Amino acid sequence: MEPKRGAEGGAMRWQAYEVILRLRSPLHSGWRKVGNLQMTRPYVTGRMLWGALTMRLTRNQTSGPATDSSKYRQVGEKVHDTLAFTYFYPTLRQDNSYLTYWPWEEGARFRHRFIGSYASTSLEPQGRSAAEGSLHEVEFIAPRTKDTGEQVYLKGYIFQRTDCPLDWRRALSMLQLGGERGYGWGLVSLESEPVEVKDGKLFGGIAFFDGSGKRPHIIVPAQKCLLAHTKAVVSLPVKGEIEPLVGREWRSIDPNRPYAGQYVVFNDICYIPGTQVQQESTFQILHYGLWERLRKDKLAHAR
Repeated sequence: MEPKRGAEGGAMRWQAYEVILRLRSPLHSGWRKVGNLQMTRPYVTGRMLWGALTMRLTRNQTSGPATDSSKYRQVGEKVHDTLAFTYFYPTLRQDNSYLTYWPWEEGARFRHRFIGSYASTSLEPQGRSAAEGSLHEVEFIAPRTKDTGEQVYLKGYIFQRTDCPLDWRRALSMLQLGGERGYGWGLVSLESEPVEVKDGKLFGGIAFFDGSGKRPHIIVPAQKCLLAHTKAVVSLPVKGEIEPLVGREWRSIDPNRPYAGQYVVFNDICYIPGTQVQQESTFQILHYGLWERLRKDKLAHAR
């Protein structure tokens, strides 16, 4: 039995669109460092998509150099207020449809098919040998599967508030995601025009969308998995791992940390994607694509 959506026939404040991005170069979705290895997350986070959209929208609206971080901050707030998104996951094309692969289901096979790495080092100018401490290896989501050479796509959903003024569709055609962008990594293109979701089903029905609230709501049936980082609370009926979610931003107005990536933002302690939900639960999507569970006694206030 499918969960109810659009409770009480409320007017839709948010519209959901399915988005397919073609991955054109390696994509490093920053995660953690183990020894010399910079590991990648096996998906695109909401923070990454927010940052890429904010950058592209700001530059599209600015004539000349866009070097003032306050402009990015203003556009970023508009993105927070009028757009929301799921995480995006590696996807392969099958006939006329797209099949998404979940890293928590595929395990080692997922990594074998989708995750690669690139090693490099600096050289000493005299002896042309590796400079001490410079060897490093960076993981990436590969633009083609490593076993069969198939084109890799990224599938997810963008939620638009009905009064959204942002031309996000145009921005999607010129995005660059993740780290190592100076080397040409993270290039994506819009595979086709975003398709509005009419029946509320996300990713084929493993989650459902309700757009009648102040923020987009996601209903996850029992025994299905969280698809984004979710604020960890004691009352949340789930089974999975938690981690602190931290990101970096550019805030040139901060005199102590004025350069790109120096400002560290702590979001919350969160359950990771792939955590199993023990009973049907409703979540609202917050900034950066984070989820927060809505208790039944608070659902009415979130509408």
